[in-house]
Amino acid sequence: MAAKASDTQRTKFVLDEKDIPSKWYNIQADLKTPAPPVLHPGTGQPIGPQDLAPLFPMELIKQEVSRERWIAIPDGIRDVLRLWRPSPLYRARRLERALGTPARIYYKYEGVSPAGSHKPNTAVAQVYYNKQEKVTRISTETGAGQWGSALAMACSFFGLQCKVYMVKVSYQQKPYRRIMMETWGAQVVASPSPDTQAGKKVLQQDPNSPGSLGIAISEAVEDAATREDTKYSLGSVLNHVLMHQTVIGLEAKKQLEKADDEADIVIGCAGGGSNFAGLSFPFAADKLTGKQKKLRIIAVEPSACPSLTKGKYVYDFGDAVGLTPLVKMHTLGHAFVPAPLHAGGLRYHGMAPLVCKLYDEGVIEAVAVSQVSTFQTAVQFARTEGIIPAPESAHAIRVVIDEALRCKRDGKRQAILFNLSGHGHFDLGAYEAFLAGKLQDYEYPAEKIAEALRGVPKVKA
Repeated sequence: MAAKASDTQRTKFVLDEKDIPSKWYNIQADLKTPAPPVLHPGTGQPIGPQDLAPLFPMELIKQEVSRERWIAIPDGIRDVLRLWRPSPLYRARRLERALGTPARIYYKYEGVSPAGSHKPNTAVAQVYYNKQEKVTRISTETGAGQWGSALAMACSFFGLQCKVYMVKVSYQQKPYRRIMMETWGAQVVASPSPDTQAGKKVLQQDPNSPGSLGIAISEAVEDAATREDTKYSLGSVLNHVLMHQTVIGLEAKKQLEKADDEADIVIGCAGGGSNFAGLSFPFAADKLTGKQKKLRIIAVEPSACPSLTKGKYVYDFGDAVGLTPLVKMHTLGHAFVPAPLHAGGLRYHGMAPLVCKLYDEGVIEAVAVSQVSTFQTAVQFARTEGIIPAPESAHAIRVVIDEALRCKRDGKRQAILFNLSGHGHFDLGAYEAFLAGKLQDYEYPAEKIAEALRGVPKVKA
């Protein structure tokens, strides 16, 4: 759809605080068929609220299974969101000119949050509900450190203790993320750690293990399950997490109205699915309800961890050891240990079940891109738009530029919207490696994927 004649040369589209969404959008209400049930790892039967109660507060469990389209955001959460929301929407005019494309490129910038990413949108909500149920301590895992930073900040706001199991390779690559978390009062350890039985088991098998999100999840879940004062918090994958992030897409819709425009293509990077879903689900609603049939929605993942594009759509554990319930998702196998690529937040063996369902049904597309080409476009974006993007977000930029160049070849004036889910200020080591020519591509070998998939549990249909 072409921009209306009233479109101006504005670059930044902002909303007032009163425009912060008062309700989250729950895509489960618009699915043609319900999402596959979550299964108990021991019995293989669908789990109930009592099975999740040791890990999560009851309000989040209710949200996880709800099929109500709109769920009210409490004032206590919106009060904190006002610190950075609504986040701005930018028209990437300088990038458009550099590419010589007729496409209109917009990006929603979530790096304006105090933690520098989209993650606080759900961290604040999760800690709020834990506080309401008198929980005093939360355990979690983090890959690149964005989620750990967000949860540490949220816990400091509400007065809860926070223990973060940080994937070892990121712990080593990104010391300033660790320092951020510690500044907000969190205790941070490199995972696999000797603090849990799950961590000890991995270290016995491989003392030099670089860690993985699956391993860190095992440690954090064990931590919560073995302490009465502790609940577990997850920064992606789960239904309620994705729902909390829909404030991004709901705001973006209003901002595109201010731009007198409408998205033809919506793009987001995808590791566990939270920032991708946060932007895209409110737009996917229009596809599911028949309002916008031609809209394309593209999830972008690294070729070194291609869960959507090369994984199997089967039931698997969300963690490496097998402590979590079984969820149906596109997975590379819970034993999958990815290469230590610099996009740490995208190194997860699976994908959010709701994202997987939409992909399986053809509502969304998925593309895998290489590390070097991703950083090439990240630098191009930084040199035109000024923002140094997080490596995760740079994957989305790679495909944005590909689509913009396609528009140039085809002479199409399409509107492309993507989520710039965070800044890369704590990822400069990766940029240093790229600028020095030391960054290499890595595509996970098919035989390694096949080996990991052999360990996926057998679940009867």
